[in-house]
Amino acid sequence: MTILIPTPLRGFADGKSTAEVSASTVSEALGKLVEQYPQLKQHLFGGDGKLRSFVNVYVSDDDVRDLPGGLETPVKESDEVSIIPSIAGGAPAVAEEALVAEELPTLTNEEIARYSRHLILPEVGMDGQRKLKAAKVLCVGTGGLGAPLALYLAAAGVGTIGLVDFDVVDESNLQRQIIHSQSTVGRLKVDSAEIMLKGLNKNTNVVKHNTMLTSKNALEIFRDYDVIADGTDNFQTRYLVNDACVLTGKPNAYGSIFRFEGQASVFATEEGPCYRCLYPEPPPPGLVPSCAEGGVLGILPGLVGVVQATEVIKLILGIGEPLIGRLLLVDALGMKFRTLKLRKNPECPACGTHEIQELIDYDQFCGIAPPAAVGPLEVSSHGAVAAAAEVDGVPQVSVEELRAKREAGVFVLDVREPHEAQIATLGATLIPVGSLEQRIGELKGREGEEILVHCKTGGRSQKAALLLKQHGFAQVKNVAGGIMAWADRIDPGMPKY
Repeated sequence: MTILIPTPLRGFADGKSTAEVSASTVSEALGKLVEQYPQLKQHLFGGDGKLRSFVNVYVSDDDVRDLPGGLETPVKESDEVSIIPSIAGGAPAVAEEALVAEELPTLTNEEIARYSRHLILPEVGMDGQRKLKAAKVLCVGTGGLGAPLALYLAAAGVGTIGLVDFDVVDESNLQRQIIHSQSTVGRLKVDSAEIMLKGLNKNTNVVKHNTMLTSKNALEIFRDYDVIADGTDNFQTRYLVNDACVLTGKPNAYGSIFRFEGQASVFATEEGPCYRCLYPEPPPPGLVPSCAEGGVLGILPGLVGVVQATEVIKLILGIGEPLIGRLLLVDALGMKFRTLKLRKNPECPACGTHEIQELIDYDQFCGIAPPAAVGPLEVSSHGAVAAAAEVDGVPQVSVEELRAKREAGVFVLDVREPHEAQIATLGATLIPVGSLEQRIGELKGREGEEILVHCKTGGRSQKAALLLKQHGFAQVKNVAGGIMAWADRIDPGMPKY
């Protein structure tokens, strides 16, 4: 039988997208899979041997949690088992009671001409276009997903579009974030997005929230909108958006992307599941790489963002079959679309038992440690700037300190991927973090040496340093900021990615 391996886990399965195993049950099939690819075990199973809560398994299109045998469900040769880890029927129109025909805004002659292709669709018509004009949609993030999402909502005639973002436009954003442009690099993303949206549709009311979405402001911000569209790129904000949607009664048009694959659904409606129903708990920090580490095909967020925009418009108009209780999987390389059934979990603390009555500390929930307290800067005899700090028992060194120690002959280990080293390198020994445990023998004899570990920005190298310490490397240190900090402060001519 065939097991489909999703993109985030292929790096731990020799890059394979499928595995063929002989098994009589789902449990046996997964056991055979981790025998074949041992690195997958920690990603699929916890220390207690149970399937991790942020991993879902489907047999064909059925969630094994809905099947009587669970993981002991029998499988046959023709079955496909899908592993779906977390990565960041018709429905009534949103706020339908507020969209009574006589209370809807009127359309000007100019708007009638602009939206004529909508107006001749019986499913939209004049009343539908007036609903769109009356609607208020909040886009959480103006990045890869938020860019096409907001543009198509403005083009469709959504009257008010809220934008939540606190970042500035960077040159690296332009590969996928089509709402920004060369001329707005360095400007606030909400300001840049407003320029493009207003240029597309002067009638769109753009409300800018130039702030980080937090537990303190989410409920207040969400309260003014009919639909929330989640275009975030981290787990703590995803759970925050979900819980705030449940508490405020706002539907959540969800999308996520990674490398060549995406997901989309509609969460937090009265009749459907929420994000916590699908993924009760987040993965441990560092287990699932971000798009900044793993990359993303620039066109993919366009595909998924347009799906999100479509779901938003269907919710506003009350037409079609929104992705409520369904998860759409997008495979851009194979150009395949699959839909899996989702169930509402009656024990869900958000939308089931309603144990969650207020927003929590989502950094803590996702295991994100607060920033380390950094001591005073000291200048060494080499002229290097050193920050006196430790994170989880691993000393942190600055790139200035790295330069001095590198010149003195200290061993440096690069734990990025080979294709990243082709972009920019310090010439260090390269062992990707995903294969470090299997290749640890290559460092034999260096247990007592000082080892400086670096990656792109410091996250993967911190994980690698912890692993090395577990294997007896006592003098390992992490390079804070990674090779990007080196490019910023040591070698401005080095390419940044």
